[in-house]
Amino acid sequence: MADSTLKSIREKYLGKLTIKEPYSQTKWFSVRIRGYIDLFRAFTLLAPVAVSIFIMFASIVYNKVDLAPNWWITVIHAFGTIALVNAASNALNQATDVAADKISKPYRPIPLGIIRPDEAQSLAYIIYLFALFRSATINPWFGFFIFLIMVFTITYSLPPRMKQYLFINQIWIAVPRGFLGILASWSVFGKPFSPTPLIIGAIATTYLIGGMATKDIVDSVADKQTGTHTLINTFGNKKTALICFPFMFFPFVFIPIFFNHGLDTYLWPLVFLVIPSFLIFYLMIRPSESKTLENVHAWSIMYIQYIFFAMVFSILTIFHDSLPF
Repeated sequence: MADSTLKSIREKYLGKLTIKEPYSQTKWFSVRIRGYIDLFRAFTLLAPVAVSIFIMFASIVYNKVDLAPNWWITVIHAFGTIALVNAASNALNQATDVAADKISKPYRPIPLGIIRPDEAQSLAYIIYLFALFRSATINPWFGFFIFLIMVFTITYSLPPRMKQYLFINQIWIAVPRGFLGILASWSVFGKPFSPTPLIIGAIATTYLIGGMATKDIVDSVADKQTGTHTLINTFGNKKTALICFPFMFFPFVFIPIFFNHGLDTYLWPLVFLVIPSFLIFYLMIRPSESKTLENVHAWSIMYIQYIFFAMVFSILTIFHDSLPF
């Protein structure tokens, strides 16, 4: 009884909870407004926002920052800016991928005709500009990294459209979401070109180069028909998993090597984050699509592992004086 009542209230006021559910008019959200929400793909914003917050907290402690009373406002503005850039990237990508989405993701708002491609593209440009101006008010380095992230995400979807080039497309996503995102977050309170953020950013980027192949599994047929070359539609799931696994394995295993190059030894527990990489590898070989999220389970776990990497790094950095090692 209680479950049916909650479901009725949800359907009346909120409507659908996941992107794959059908659109419906509710008291709080029109179909069009809900379409714009789905255009930004909220789940994919979780990782960059969470990682940004963890990296900023680690940077504050690591650099022994004398915090101003309103430091938390700066944190909100910074991760909010990163969320906006990623939201703009998602909107632009959908505006330029209509043909592929009609094949593999027809439930998205543009293939359904709820939002026009030109509307999504214009909205993306507005958000990009706002995020760029907002980033410049935080500090010059943060603004610089946000600008670089924008360059990567825009050229991923628009000419030269790096998305269509085999393997380069994975690097083109991994660099802004890993290296540049981490340096941007660290720069809010610290020096971005010190060894720690550079090494952590390099580890994250290498991991994401391999992990980002998971996003192409459900799009394999659509990508091939629309001229996008990915590891999945070129080599198949098993060979792609074998190609990508070293990128998800060695960055963690090689962490002790970086102790001689500026990385603090108390970060050695990060090595254990190699364990989920085996699960991702297995799920890439035997993919199963999520009933609620847009992709396969390997894709979801890949993002969760990335969040855990940033979280564990932050915890170890903040509490290293209390650790027994």
